[in-house]
Amino acid sequence: MNRLGPSLAMRWVIGVVVCALFAIPLLSTLLYTLRDPEGGLSFARWIALFDPAQSAAIRPIWIGLGNSLVLALVTVAIVLLLLAPTMILVNLRFPRIRPAFEFAALLPISIPAIVLVVGLTPIYLQIGRTLGTGTWTLAFAYGVTVLPFAYRSIQASIDAADLRTLSEAARSLGASWPVVVLKVLAPNLRQGLLAASLLSIAVVLGEFTIASLLNRQVFQTAMVVVQKQDPYAPAIFTLLALLFCFALLLVIGRAARGTGKARS
Repeated sequence: MNRLGPSLAMRWVIGVVVCALFAIPLLSTLLYTLRDPEGGLSFARWIALFDPAQSAAIRPIWIGLGNSLVLALVTVAIVLLLLAPTMILVNLRFPRIRPAFEFAALLPISIPAIVLVVGLTPIYLQIGRTLGTGTWTLAFAYGVTVLPFAYRSIQASIDAADLRTLSEAARSLGASWPVVVLKVLAPNLRQGLLAASLLSIAVVLGEFTIASLLNRQVFQTAMVVVQKQDPYAPAIFTLLALLFCFALLLVIGRAARGTGKARS
């Protein structure tokens, strides 16, 4: 019987090509930051990031990074405390509205960010009057932006777990719904929740259009400002942000493997 999948050699070729597509831009950026005026390689620009004498020039990046990390935490909280329980409720109690709910959750991925800003502008006028104009309020817009990515990650775990049987068993033993969600269902959805959190953090750290048009200072907008004076600092911070997301990915993978071993 003929194999339908690619051969071992073809899989190696595909893997090498894909890795090269990711590695070549990153290595080029790294070499760009290490290049010194004499034509050699030096970590002087990396060390200068932590030099107090140079801190004034790159201070907007540190401020923007702090704002983005706060936004990431608030956005992850929205995903875990609002989206995930809603998805559990829809799958358990209202399965008929799941197609409509899925359509609404996936819709933001098809809408350009600039169009979202047009609709969000009057809303943020009211938010500014009520809650202030702090950067953290962008988390409401980012919560909409990450919906498609978070929904797919959590829904994959929901489809893999028998939530109805688990919830009915816990309820028959006298557990309340908060206990069922936190102590019974959430551990079985850990992999999807962790993946949704990682994707949310990655989207927040890489988002520029919404923050720029709503006049908020975040990581990406700060790098554009600093790049006009120092083109090397934004490149270094970009590599550090990618390294941070890669470390989070490893942590999530390790946690997911630990969950699998515990179940087995």
